[in-house]
Amino acid sequence: MVVLEPSAFPPLALGFFGLGTGYLIWGPTELVGRPRRDERVDRSLGMWGIWLPGLCPFVTGVILFVGLTWFQVFREPLLYMAALAFSAYGVHWFALGWNRCRGDDPRPDAGTAIAYMVLSALGATVFFSVGDWPVGIFFLGQFAVHLSDLFASVGIALAERALGLVRILTGAWLMYLTFAVTVDFTLGHHWPV
Repeated sequence: MVVLEPSAFPPLALGFFGLGTGYLIWGPTELVGRPRRDERVDRSLGMWGIWLPGLCPFVTGVILFVGLTWFQVFREPLLYMAALAFSAYGVHWFALGWNRCRGDDPRPDAGTAIAYMVLSALGATVFFSVGDWPVGIFFLGQFAVHLSDLFASVGIALAERALGLVRILTGAWLMYLTFAVTVDFTLGHHWPV
């Protein structure tokens, strides 16, 4: 095992930005039906889903896990939950994006929604327990996204609109977290994160 100097710069902003961008791209289509879904729109949404909310959080999660375990450059125990969540949410978006690109049936997403609700509840429990309410709110947003997705996956039309709204709200909160983490790390500000 290689042990390096601790780093004060976990790549949290990358994960927050990727997830938030995905929610802001997909949410309007689900909430207001614009742009109207067709094969071209689905391919475009799918590509965005793979690359931003898929790759950015996945890379973040892998860096956090490697930094926590192999190189021990991150020592904050909360980063374990962040690594788990970012990795899992990234893989989830890889599948969402791929399925949307191919026009695959969304009904199997109902089963994944339950697992991701559990993961989101776990994250909310961990972060609220230590008083980190901004990240706790993010996990509540994630829970609401997956609860809405559970019902949207089985074809309940109103649930798709709810999913779009919750994605937009969660995406906006993720943009706040991206901004807060970045100004804290780069400018020494102390925004709630």
